[in-house]
Amino acid sequence: MFRSVLSTLFVVGAVAYGYGIWLFLLHDQDRLPAHADAIVVLAGSRERLPVALKLAGTGMANTLVVSEDNASNDPDRYRLCHGTKPKRYKLVCQFASPSSTRGEARMIANLADQRNWKTVVVVTSRYHIYRAHKLIRRCTKVDLAMRYTDKDAWWRKAIAVPLEYIKLIRAEISQRSC
Repeated sequence: MFRSVLSTLFVVGAVAYGYGIWLFLLHDQDRLPAHADAIVVLAGSRERLPVALKLAGTGMANTLVVSEDNASNDPDRYRLCHGTKPKRYKLVCQFASPSSTRGEARMIANLADQRNWKTVVVVTSRYHIYRAHKLIRRCTKVDLAMRYTDKDAWWRKAIAVPLEYIKLIRAEISQRSC
């Protein structure tokens, strides 16, 4: 009896993990607009900022929004926000409140409302695209183009699948509002 329950749980877990790989790791990126009002880089991984900087360097948007993190988590992000400001685009550095994807979604919505943005490119990690898009969409109706970095370590992606499930379930059950 115990062995059959354990086997069933293993199969269900493996199927759920496989679906999570599809849900969180195998989605294509959105097509980039010719011009966006802003590029927003979400906090969380050091791999995200270089992608956002590369996009900002192309002149795609006049504004780069950096969701701030502390110096020990992302020293490059901290240096950018607290150093010499770039001349090619306007830099907006802001801490999300709360410090979460939900807080970042609110931050994006507030900035979009204040500045009349219509199109925003959001840079995050590949495993984070699905949930981030869903949460940002709850807060604002701007046209979103989601970009990801795929340079996160394999172990980070492996751990991300169950963590994203947990965070998505929480967002769908107990945190339904913006």
